[in-house]
Amino acid sequence: MKTERCLLALIFAMVLPGTILAQAGRRAAPPPKTADKCLLKENVNEDIAAQVNKFKLVSMPFSVNGLTDNERKMVYKLVEASQFLESIYWRQSDPKGLELYKRLLGCNQVMNQKIRRFLMINGSRYDLLENQKPFIGSDPFLPGHSLYPAGITRQEIEAYVAKHPEKKAQIYSPFTVVKRQRGELVGVPYHIEYKPWLTGAAKALREAAALSPDKAFAGFLQLRAEALLTDDYYKSDIAWLDLENPKFDVIFAPYETYLDDLLGVKTSYGAAVMIRNQEESASLDTFKKYVPDIQDALPLAPEDRPSMQGKSTPMEVMDTPFRAGDLRHGYQAVADNLPNDPRIHQEKGTKKIFFKNYMDARVNYVVLPIGKQLMREDQAALASMEGYLAVVLMHEICHGLGPAYARTAAGKADIRESIGPAYSGLEEAKADVVGLFALNWLMDKGVIQKTQANTFYASHVAGIFRTVRFGVAEAHGRAEMMEFNYLAEQGAITFDPKTSKYAIDFTKMPDAIATLAKELLEIEATGDRNRAEQWFKKYDSMPAELKSALTSVKDVPVDIDPVSAFGEQIQ
Repeated sequence: MKTERCLLALIFAMVLPGTILAQAGRRAAPPPKTADKCLLKENVNEDIAAQVNKFKLVSMPFSVNGLTDNERKMVYKLVEASQFLESIYWRQSDPKGLELYKRLLGCNQVMNQKIRRFLMINGSRYDLLENQKPFIGSDPFLPGHSLYPAGITRQEIEAYVAKHPEKKAQIYSPFTVVKRQRGELVGVPYHIEYKPWLTGAAKALREAAALSPDKAFAGFLQLRAEALLTDDYYKSDIAWLDLENPKFDVIFAPYETYLDDLLGVKTSYGAAVMIRNQEESASLDTFKKYVPDIQDALPLAPEDRPSMQGKSTPMEVMDTPFRAGDLRHGYQAVADNLPNDPRIHQEKGTKKIFFKNYMDARVNYVVLPIGKQLMREDQAALASMEGYLAVVLMHEICHGLGPAYARTAAGKADIRESIGPAYSGLEEAKADVVGLFALNWLMDKGVIQKTQANTFYASHVAGIFRTVRFGVAEAHGRAEMMEFNYLAEQGAITFDPKTSKYAIDFTKMPDAIATLAKELLEIEATGDRNRAEQWFKKYDSMPAELKSALTSVKDVPVDIDPVSAFGEQIQ
């Protein structure tokens, strides 16, 4: 025993000093030099400067005029809460992209600054305009982003669930991250996976509630803080819809499924801090009372269009000084229709929100200029802010119309789950086309003058030219590419090779719109995944002449890149 103790003592005498020195060395090691962290190790795969230049920087100011001191403080607390959701979104979308974005902070080289900006534009290392091609590094794009195990396929998940039906609810839940654990698939709830950031967001929401002079809004914020920590948004969504003409409002939840190209069911976090534009909001009142009648008039079997009579349809025009998460990156939305819970659609309805500052920027900087370059001159002149606003308004209204569930052979089913990854593009197309169908209905009923029809069509087609530049990897781009091809097939949109301009046959638009609306509504009502996939396969490729025409448009940005007065804070 003495010999063993002596031997052990000798070993410790030899090893321990080295260990202590190593630990001391680690503690004493200086932080990496700025030059080292700014040195790009990743391959740059694109002309980043050229890609960044396709997006126009637009300031989204925040004015304190007319706000009390508590209201101003409340807005800052809502922004703080939203920044926590921004931090979660990056971890859902592209954690490695976040690491690179943070690493390049303080790197003033022109290329590094452009890379940071392009990372922020896309919310990842993948170029949305180039079908999710990696613009930096060599990691392949994952259709499930970080919401599923890397490399897993839809077929593998479906086969696993078939063998383990008791796991279906957790794996297909909109609020779980699917992981592999000891050879099994499990769904980890969002409120556990993202707990550090959700705790911070909930705390900031509660602090904002304490500053709110509006008791109903404060109550909603308290309920939404609770929902973040349980993944149960039902009660707070009901309270959100019950707000009456709020001066301040927020979008604050994991609502949309745009990140999930694998199953099409996982939601990503998004946020918007909004201040009511009272005058513009009042102008929407005319449309509210007709929503139930439009639902009843849809070209769909009665059992697939549940009555909207008595349902809530609040509409708000808001100035939006700050957005985060899925509302900040990629395609810059100018409106939203929420929540997406089909239970609430049936019981209560939805809220339609229009982001006025974003709408103004899109139309003035992108839609009208691209229309002038690609459309016949007399028809391009018909496109207008008012026409585009009406089209977008009906688009958002019609997100909440049509079937609430799919009628499948197995019974009532969630439409998203039934359709799968094609759902996002299908739903965007349905809202577009049914929105135009609804405008035709309103004109037939004399609510809107029929003389405005050509303005609506011209504004929508100008918008199509704007949207398809995002490509079919983006849901809106895929939707409108399909619409364009279908309308061209029907002769409602034609191309003149002599002038390289497009023209609309206004006489053919109403019938083409009605037929397409019926098709898209029936796909959703039946939950027919194969029908949806085949429909898009037939119609979502860009024709050569359109690709050439879009290439010639050099001076019109693809989209805006919003600059917030609050900056970009990611933890």
